[in-house]
Amino acid sequence: MVNLKSIAGAMLVAATMLTPVASFAQSGGAGLPAAQEIAPKGALPVVPRNETLVLGWGVAGGTSMGTTNPWVLPGYTHQEGNNLLFEPLMYFAIFKGEYIPWLADSMEYTSPDFTSLEIKLNKDAKWSDGKPVTSKDVVYTFEGQMQRETLPYHAHFQQFVESVTAKDDLTVEVKFKQPAPRFKFEVLTEKFDTGLPIVPEHWEAAQADPTKAVGLDQMPHSGPYDIVAWNANQKIMDLRPDWWGVKAGRSPEPAVKRVVVVNVLNQPMDTVAQRLVNNEFDSSVDMRAQIIGNILEQNKDIQSWTGTESPYGYLDWWPNSLWMNDQLPPYNDVRVRKAISLAIDRDKIDEVLYDGAKIATIYPFPLYPNLQKFADSDAVKAEAAKYEPGKFDLEESAKLMTEAGFTKNSDGLWEKDGKTFDATIQAFENIHGDIAPVLAEMLRQAGFDANVNFGTDAYQNMVDGKAGLYMFGHGASLYDPFEALNLFHGKYSNSIGSAAGNNRFSRYKNEEFDKILDEISPLGSDDPKFQEGAAKAMGIYWRDVIDVPVIQWLHRIPYNNHYWKNWPSSTNVASGTNGAFWAHTGLPVIVSLQPTGAQ
Repeated sequence: MVNLKSIAGAMLVAATMLTPVASFAQSGGAGLPAAQEIAPKGALPVVPRNETLVLGWGVAGGTSMGTTNPWVLPGYTHQEGNNLLFEPLMYFAIFKGEYIPWLADSMEYTSPDFTSLEIKLNKDAKWSDGKPVTSKDVVYTFEGQMQRETLPYHAHFQQFVESVTAKDDLTVEVKFKQPAPRFKFEVLTEKFDTGLPIVPEHWEAAQADPTKAVGLDQMPHSGPYDIVAWNANQKIMDLRPDWWGVKAGRSPEPAVKRVVVVNVLNQPMDTVAQRLVNNEFDSSVDMRAQIIGNILEQNKDIQSWTGTESPYGYLDWWPNSLWMNDQLPPYNDVRVRKAISLAIDRDKIDEVLYDGAKIATIYPFPLYPNLQKFADSDAVKAEAAKYEPGKFDLEESAKLMTEAGFTKNSDGLWEKDGKTFDATIQAFENIHGDIAPVLAEMLRQAGFDANVNFGTDAYQNMVDGKAGLYMFGHGASLYDPFEALNLFHGKYSNSIGSAAGNNRFSRYKNEEFDKILDEISPLGSDDPKFQEGAAKAMGIYWRDVIDVPVIQWLHRIPYNNHYWKNWPSSTNVASGTNGAFWAHTGLPVIVSLQPTGAQ
């Protein structure tokens, strides 16, 4: 295996990296073949450290190791680096508010009612085996989503898409069953953890079952890097000189010749931090505030999204709430849910955890430019003034709990029928280790029997709709509020005891709310009727306290300028995409990096 201490030197000596192993004994699970390593085909060429990007991310050592086919493991990009292999039609630059053409030169609705869409592909786009990327690949990708229930956008295609037609080698026409104003953005464009990569028709169609053919290193891909080695400890990808993107003008010749993704899933965060300080890593997964603050003090070459100043991170698409099963007593009582919200001091959260930065929120979506504009509209402000979703008032909280039939016992905890109110917060220690205990203490001070469960059963308790509160995010809206509001549509309200699905832990159902969503769904984001309806839906969200919004989510990611510069930051949105480049948007970030000249 690679001795990563040597990476801090002038060269990455890779010839002794991997011992070829055909497969592991462990099962691939769920119909998948056993996990397989990708072993070097002979000695790997030596690549200087100053041409190598070393990332402390997470590399699967289990069922997905060796899998490159997006159709086998649809979550293929998350911290795996496979986002450097498969490309989308377009990316979205969230901080610029604009589309970035990629495999497609254009992607436009051709009818005013959003029932048809035309895609024009780039004539220079090619797969790694030299074959051109054509409309056949796009049609095959889309039809695969329509036909195969295991693929992530099957439901979207089933609901909206009537037909997909190749008009010529570079032109695809999509016809929709109903107006689909958000399909281009939500499904066909990659951003954060969402969006659709295009797969090669000539390879996938030749497989007996393309959803089980893992691909290994022989599957053609359109991205600029080839996997040359992969085991449970790391994945190594080398730049291929014939990548189409340079000729097409999508990117200058990438300066990063080798990408090494080191598995840090089983490493203590202080070890990862030290390797950053030692210049062994160029970037890593995100850190808690204290840890990244220490990194910045110890190595002046390292920056965060906000430079060396707090809060160190950017707003991710995952604002967190305290969810609860709205069907389960006593959480089905809106007075109880409102009492919980009134017990949360959001100003104190900003002060204690974020050095005064305004991270606490009352919204189920991140305040990116277009969403901030919506939140600042008169209609939304009027709803917020009416329901005061961010109000902190322990007396009012107590009044509501009393009205709901609770009394305080000798320990000062709310009790009913001999049982205290279960306000256990189900959460994840590696990401909620700072905020969850603070919330639990606030709830205890308000009389709720609160503590934190960081156990391995936390997520399953959320999925099963068990008693307690769930600390989790809303991975939904990025451009307009519809997708975040749609999380609470009654059609997703499953019965108690079944999996809620897609983070819809509240199991909320309200015909008035559903009717509004159904009315605005066919409308474009800028339509005044959409804006009016979305504001009314926001009012119901606050009125019914569907969940209790707490914080916008920060990604505090360290970027090391020792070997590489031009990292994304609040003052440098060169790539325009979000800073967590382990997700779908990694490619625009990596190809924009520039060498510092360090040896």
